[in-house]
Amino acid sequence: MTTKQTIPSDEDLTAFIDGELTAEEAARIEAMVKEDESVAERLELLARASLPFKQAFAPLLAEAPREKLQAMLAAIPAQQSARSAASTPAFANRRRFLGALAASLVAGIAIDRAVIGIGARFSAKDENSEWRAVVADYISLYTAETYAGPAPGREDQAAQLAGLDEKLGLSLSPEAVSLPGIDFKRALLLQYDGKALAQIAYLDPETGPMALCIVKSDAGPKAPDLEIRKGMNVVYWSNATHAFMLIGRIPVDRMKELGEDVSKRLSA
Repeated sequence: MTTKQTIPSDEDLTAFIDGELTAEEAARIEAMVKEDESVAERLELLARASLPFKQAFAPLLAEAPREKLQAMLAAIPAQQSARSAASTPAFANRRRFLGALAASLVAGIAIDRAVIGIGARFSAKDENSEWRAVVADYISLYTAETYAGPAPGREDQAAQLAGLDEKLGLSLSPEAVSLPGIDFKRALLLQYDGKALAQIAYLDPETGPMALCIVKSDAGPKAPDLEIRKGMNVVYWSNATHAFMLIGRIPVDRMKELGEDVSKRLSA
């Protein structure tokens, strides 16, 4: 008689992601991931919480209003915080952590995750679809305050973009990545599934943060297309060597226009 294995809890799966299980327990969960699609999907969802937020937000820490945020955090009633901590399971706290992440990082609480694609090895989904989903997860956390402050001048923009060129095998210029009426804020080099991921961040005065993201890809050329992720509009395309996505909350028609325009300039 075969004994049915108990479905692992979110706490077990989170401990597996964090490498906190024994070898025997980890092997049991790995076996269930391979055999049970629902477990694999749940593990991938939880793994999405393990993004490189420290890298993505680190350039902002020097500009952050730490004293103001720390005062706000200190104002939370101690008893209320204690009751919440006592009544909330650990895995629920992990989910709530995402909502408070931006404020936590600005206040100086470091989240040390090395790579974006922790869940990628558990998924057989299309590579280009997967990386766009991961990017949308963390871009959705950005607010207008995330990119507060003056836009860098052209020389600073060119210097930041030059730092991406070697890793991506591209030659990016401020003119090639400019978006009319939208401020260039900064260029960051992140990592997805072991590959360099460029993020060029913008701030639209009406709809808030936007980003143009680029990874190397051999999926082949694809004309610009549109999708919606995390309540944001995404225009994505690819050429023979790279995949691109432009993401933000600008209305669909305007987003398509911007995406098609910047795709032509990057292909020129």
